[in-house]
Amino acid sequence: MTRHLARVFVQGTIIVLAATAAAIAQSGDPGPLSIARQGYLFAGGKYATVNGRRSMTGQLYAEFQIPSRQTHPWPIVMIHGGSQSGTNFTGTPDGREGWAQFFLRLGYAVYVVDQPGRGRAAYEADRYGPATRVNLETTESRFAAPERFTLWPQARLHTQWPGTGVPGDQIFDQFYASQMPSIQDFTLQQTLNRDAILALLEKIGPAILLTHSQSGAFGWPVADARPDLVKAILAVEPNGPPFFDVQNVPGPDWFRSAPSQSRPWGITAAPLSYAPPAANASDLAVVQEEKPAGPDLTRCWLQRSPARQLTNLQKVPTLILTAEASYHAPYDHCTVRYLEQAGVRPIWIKLADVGIRGNGHMMMLEKNNMEIAAVMSGWLIKSVADNERRTP
Repeated sequence: MTRHLARVFVQGTIIVLAATAAAIAQSGDPGPLSIARQGYLFAGGKYATVNGRRSMTGQLYAEFQIPSRQTHPWPIVMIHGGSQSGTNFTGTPDGREGWAQFFLRLGYAVYVVDQPGRGRAAYEADRYGPATRVNLETTESRFAAPERFTLWPQARLHTQWPGTGVPGDQIFDQFYASQMPSIQDFTLQQTLNRDAILALLEKIGPAILLTHSQSGAFGWPVADARPDLVKAILAVEPNGPPFFDVQNVPGPDWFRSAPSQSRPWGITAAPLSYAPPAANASDLAVVQEEKPAGPDLTRCWLQRSPARQLTNLQKVPTLILTAEASYHAPYDHCTVRYLEQAGVRPIWIKLADVGIRGNGHMMMLEKNNMEIAAVMSGWLIKSVADNERRTP
């Protein structure tokens, strides 16, 4: 999608909700929430005996709020990323409202998830294995203050974190206190979350999935398995790029592919349904492009032509959102191109192209988080309605 078309598309679609969304985005005190019902549920848990002990594993936790005036038929399920929990969406470390409240005010029911083994979904070490530890320097360099570390070219553009991004700053300390260990086995993460999210959707019915970072790799297999239960995917800087992680090496050659594949199925470590079928991930023939698509971008790994198709994902409206200063800025285009190769037609919005600048990877917590939510709400109202009209 060209820069001009992206701007025209966003401006055209957000007009539907412009008055309400703008008021919420600009108001420092939007008034009390009007909630008809709220609560929580667990989904996906199964009993198993591991090391002689019987316990429940695989369950996610979902906290929900139903607005008094529900004007949209499909709820939004918000799924956090690595080292995070559902608190990413229920507030910010400097005390402002989060994306959950924004969409609730627009008339959406909202379900905020803690992944299996995270937050209020207990960690079962015998089943889940070792956990990754929270890393203070990574929290600073990738999330709160990338401009001080400049590990990728766009990092210097970061301006939207609500504090200094330094340990000892009250806002940073609030954020760092929220960080959590994650299941180390990435494939296990994806299979557990796929099954738990599917179990949640079977309980609550069709929904819109909002994924971020690590959980981007969970949304694809959920939609692949049950496209009838996924009305749209809001993929906020989804886990990527295809196949190989990017290692940032400041200097003339900023980007190197990791030595082994983190996502052997292209956009996931777990299997996806391709046409023609791929019995194993090794059936996907891949090649790295010779030159990057532009300055300060990585070289993409893509399928060789003719590319296998992701026919189930083709049925689901998809938005990919990328911030200007994030470590995803050099490679989210590769995820977009891979999906396009596979017959999916995602809309890709680079926030800087629509006048929203300076954001990093944790954009839902940053100073202009509500402006970003307004972009997503504008896309949603049109894309979901259009897709419903096309569905027999």
